[in-house]
Parts: sequence; C-alpha cells; structure tokens
Amino acid sequence: MEPIVELVDVTKQFDGTPVLKGVTFSVMPGEIIGYIGPNGAGKSTTVKIILGMLKKDSGTIRLFDQPLDPNDVTYKARIGYVPENAELYETLTAKEYLLFVGELYGMEEQDIVERAGQMMDALGIKDAFHGRLSSFSKGMRQKVLIISSLIHDPDILFWDEPLSGLDANSVQIIKELLAKLKEEGKTIFYSSHVMDTVEKLSDRILILHDGHVVADGPFSELKKEAAGTLEQLFNTLTGFDQHEALAEQFLNGMKGEITHDA
Repeated sequence: MEPIVELVDVTKQFDGTPVLKGVTFSVMPGEIIGYIGPNGAGKSTTVKIILGMLKKDSGTIRLFDQPLDPNDVTYKARIGYVPENAELYETLTAKEYLLFVGELYGMEEQDIVERAGQMMDALGIKDAFHGRLSSFSKGMRQKVLIISSLIHDPDILFWDEPLSGLDANSVQIIKELLAKLKEEGKTIFYSSHVMDTVEKLSDRILILHDGHVVADGPFSELKKEAAGTLEQLFNTLTGFDQHEALAEQFLNGMKGEITHDA
C-alpha cells in the first residue's frame, strides 16, 4: 500500500526566516494523524503547502501517489479542509454557504441540501439552516465548517483545531465521527492543542519543532522516550520547562508583586 501523503525534506521560509527546515513524513490511507507543535512551528504552513495554497521552497510532495501539482485542482475534490481561522461569508445563510461549497465540488443542489440538512440535524443546528452566518455563535460556525469539509465525502481530511468552540456533547459526536470515518477508510490529518484528545484519537502523532519532525509514531511507542502524558512528552521534546515559573510570574504581576524588570 502506498502512502496517501508523502513529504520529503520540505522547506519553507518567510521573509528570510526559515519555518520548515526539512519536514519529512508519510501518511498511510486510513490513518488518524495528530500533527502538533508549538505556536508558529509551521503546522498550518505544512497543510497549506499540501493543499496548494502556499508554494514550498524545496523538497518533494506526493499526494494520492502522484507528485503534487499546485496548478492541478482536481485532487482537491478528494480533500476536506477546516482551517484554524476561517473567514465565512457572513451575509449568506448556512444553506447558501453549503450550497456554494457543494457546487464548487460539482454536487447537485438536491444532494447538497439533503446531506447538509441531515448533518446539521445530527449536530443540533438544523433549525438554523436558513439563518445568516453573521448571527451564528463560534461553535455553530465551527459545525458549519466541519459539515462543509465533509459534504462531498472526501478521502482525506485536513482539520486545524477542529474542536474549537464546540460544546462537550458536540465534541463527543465529532470524536465518534472520526472513529467511524476511519472505519470507512478515510484518512484524517489534524492539528490540535488539546493534548488529551490527540493522545486518545491518533493512530500516530507527529511533533513538529524548530522546523523538523522530532517525533513520529503511536503514543504507546513515543511515551517510552519520556514517561507520562503526551503533554509531558511534548514539553520534553520541545524544550519547554518554564510553565511553573511563568505561571508564578503571571500571578505576581496580577497581584502587583513585580519581581523583575518589566
């Protein structure tokens, strides 16, 4: 079986500052991959390069067993994408937005409406089908984004902080949904700062730090390198050990107990 996604020594810099310094990994069909790293590590940049939204500086990328061609948009019909900070067309209703997205994928209006209605019902927002997105809460918008990424039944999902803004019940639904999508052979590549979720849901975890993948494997294997939770492993591999001292500094500042030069 060939990887559905494969990156070899991919680099990217912005204004002379390297962000990706030789990222290499592969993803097999049907895997759930948790892609984590500190803020600014290049997680979103990696995904945008795979999706053809950014150009890599060097390295090779294969997607669906073919060299990635950013000018060929046909492969995007097999991809679902939820960005971390999405801009919705707020003047549209949920129905209008989902029709717009579905039609971009070549779907028929009746199919879009039927699928969207059923998925919105499952997530508890069907009553807002004709409501304008400008009136939606953050959680409702996130649900619409998740629906829009799945409405065309893609082969692989790229989700960036997919649980952001969701209530506890919706989080449980999405977790179950991911498991069922995996059973159908779908591939899920997602980023999240919720370490407990990444630890429990992922078949493999990739940790990105300083422009490189510094860990790649199931959590059961990775934790042999550093006993404890994924959060503790993450802190060990990324060199972050100041959380206690910084929390104390914050608390002192809140109380007006300045102990160092501001």
